[in-house]
Order: sequence, then C-alpha cells, then structure tokens
Amino acid sequence: MFAIPGILGLLTFIYVRPQEIVDALAKIPFLYLFLALAALGYAVDLRLRITRPVATPQLPWVVLFLLWQIVNLVVVTPPELFMLQFINTGVTFVLFFVLAQGIQTFKVLQLVGAVVIGFSLFVAAVGVHQGYAPTGCVVLDPAERDSTDPDGRPCETAEQCYGQGAEPGAEYGCERVGLFRTTTIEDRVRYRGVLKDPNDLALTVSVGFALLIGLASARRKPGTYALLVAGGVLTAWCVVLTKSRGGQLVFLAVVGVYFLKRMGWRGILLAMMLAAPLLLKGGRSGAEASQSANERYEAWAAGVAMFRNHPLMGVGKGAFGEYHYLTAHNAYVLAPAELGFPGMFLWTVILYLSIKIPLQAVRDFARVPGARVARVWSMALLAAMAGMCVGILFLSFTYHYVLWIYFGLCGALYSSIHSHAPTWRVRVTGAELAAIALGDLAFLGLVEVVTRLKGF
Repeated sequence: MFAIPGILGLLTFIYVRPQEIVDALAKIPFLYLFLALAALGYAVDLRLRITRPVATPQLPWVVLFLLWQIVNLVVVTPPELFMLQFINTGVTFVLFFVLAQGIQTFKVLQLVGAVVIGFSLFVAAVGVHQGYAPTGCVVLDPAERDSTDPDGRPCETAEQCYGQGAEPGAEYGCERVGLFRTTTIEDRVRYRGVLKDPNDLALTVSVGFALLIGLASARRKPGTYALLVAGGVLTAWCVVLTKSRGGQLVFLAVVGVYFLKRMGWRGILLAMMLAAPLLLKGGRSGAEASQSANERYEAWAAGVAMFRNHPLMGVGKGAFGEYHYLTAHNAYVLAPAELGFPGMFLWTVILYLSIKIPLQAVRDFARVPGARVARVWSMALLAAMAGMCVGILFLSFTYHYVLWIYFGLCGALYSSIHSHAPTWRVRVTGAELAAIALGDLAFLGLVEVVTRLKGF
C-alpha cells in the first residue's frame, strides 16, 4: 500500500517528535510532508485498486464536523486564532481519513497497530528514565505554566539556578532532565509536543497498552507474552510517575474491559484489586491535588457558561482561553463551549460510532470460525476507546491528534472487516441519535449542577 509510508511518518511526527530532538530537522515541515505523502499514497492505492472507496460509518459525520468547524472559524473564532485552528481542523480530518479509509486489511492494521504500540512504549520508557534522571536548571514560562529546554546546569533547588550562568530576568525551575532534553514539570514526567502534558502522556501510554494486549492475543507466542508483561509494567510505572489520577483511571478502564469480557463483573473486582497498588502509589494528594480539582471544576463551570451564553456557535474554536485562564480540562465540555451544541452533537456521534464499531464486531464475530483476528483487534480497540472515554473526561482532547488516531483506527477496523465480510454494516439509528442529543444535554446539566454544588 502506497499510503503506508505517509501514515507511518505521521505517527512518527506525532508521537516521537524527531524535529524537536534533532535541531537540524526543526525547519522541515514534516507534518505537511507526511500528510501530503499519505493523501497521495491513498490516491495511488485507489487508482491501482489496492483499496476501495468504501466509506466508514464515521466518515459522513466527520465531514459534517469538518464543515461545522470551518463555519465556526469563519463566523466566530477571533481572526488571530483562525490560521492555527484552520490547520488543526485540516490535520485532524486528513489524519482520520488516511487511517480509516486507507487501511483496509488486517495485515496493514496490525502493522500500524504495532507501530503505535512501539511508539507508546518508547515514550513510556522515556518517561520512566526521566523520573529518575538528575535535576537541572530550566527556564520557566509563567504565561504557559511550562518550562523550556534545560540550560545544562545541574541543581538541587530552583534558587541555585539564579547564580552564575543565569539569564537576566528569567525565571527558573529545577526539574529532572531526561532523554532528548525532556524535562519534568513540577516533578511529573512527560514527553514533548502533544504529549508534553503529564496527563496526556499517561492517557496515551495506557490506551496504547490495550493494543499491546491485542497484539499478544493475536500472535500467542512466548515472545509477545513476555513483551506484554514488560510493556504492562513499563506503562503502569510511567503512569505512576506522571502523577496523573486520570491516567490511573484510564489504565484501570483498559484492564477492566478485558477482565469484564473474560470474567464478568468478578473481573472488574479483580482488576480493581490488581490496580490498587497503582492507585495508592501514583497521583497527587493534599493541597496540590485539591487545588488541581478546584481548577478543573472552575474550568468546567466556565465552559458550561460559555455554552449557555452561546448555545448555537459557541465562543469559537480555540477561543476557550480567551474567556478563561485555563483550558477546559474536559473534552465533553470543550466541544459545546467552543463549537456550540451542533458541534458537540457531531463530535459525540463520531465518538459513539468509534465505540460501536469494535463493540458490534466483538458481538457479531464472537462465534464465527476464522474471525479470531477480527475479534482480537476489535477487543483491543474497544478497550482503548473505553480508556479514552474515561481519560478525556479530564482532558481537553476534543481535537487532540491521539484521539483522532484512534478514531481512524476504529474506522480502519471497520474497513478491514468489511473487506472480508462485505455485508457487515454498522449504522447509527434515529433513536440512537436522539439518545445522543439528550445525553449531551443531560451531561451539560449534570456538570452545571456539580460545579454549582462545588461553589463555582
């Protein structure tokens, strides 16, 4: 398949960020090059009839969501934010499209899944190494509540960074300096780019672990089982070092889905018992945790207020920060706040279908001879989406590349199954659409009640 090099390049750009590791690569527009390469490869595959123009269930809704975002950008979004958000809109669409429409065989799906697994383990390993690395001086950006690259000076406290070699007027922190000049933030491990937030890193490696379980189940060899155990330990270890309570819940959700499938509700209890050390060891506590929770409630309340004041169009894509000093910390709140109710509804339908595809596949092919590979990867993506749904409850993941990668992988699962079973369909009914709309409104009402009870 000619689309594969572009797809693998996109995944490398999003996960590994080589242009931030090697300075000489910084000026190369990898994102646009790989997007163009993937799109061109897909066109060649169509021309050579390697792939077929079969629409996945999400595609019509993704197109509608794309068009609504463009309307929103033109009508509502502040002009200074237009170009950045327009690029993000186009990238998420192409990213979804080349994955969902370009992957139409299980062989390619497993290849791409293995690459995602490899990158997930890579960033998890960087995170674990970073958690025990020596500390060094880093320049802080107070406006972004973030730090830049380390300046090479060792330290034990932030005060030591203001001595010889300090930049005049700069604010310093003392953080752990890991591989590829990555640094902790408030002693929480993280990576770079779209994974520079510890919570984003924890979610990403946890849902990647779901695919690793799928890979081990598909191959059923001693080597892959050993990789599964090592990968599980590495992933859990990284999640602990991120100190992300949401990340712990994502990991628990991923493992819980598998235990639920195999053992029923007793499996959930067993999963919770096994996850107890993770829950006890990781996460923040005390005043720091309380402040973080209050900031989230405050951001949720602000998001609901934006929706209440602008129910049709929202405040504009990317404009949440123009109305509140923090991001929404909730994908389900960010969508209506910035895009209004139509945007939230379209996005929720895409999310719903991305869950329904693997769920229906697990049910429909449970006892079909020769369909084990479909069952294995359907279960893996179902577990990944379960973890994703939990994680984005605490993160502004509405347009995040990692979420749209998994939307695309769920579409690729449908395309791969459809190539073997052309009569198999996944549809969303009118009753389901009505339930989604009512569920969206009920969720927003619940968030408003909860935030008011918390005093926001």
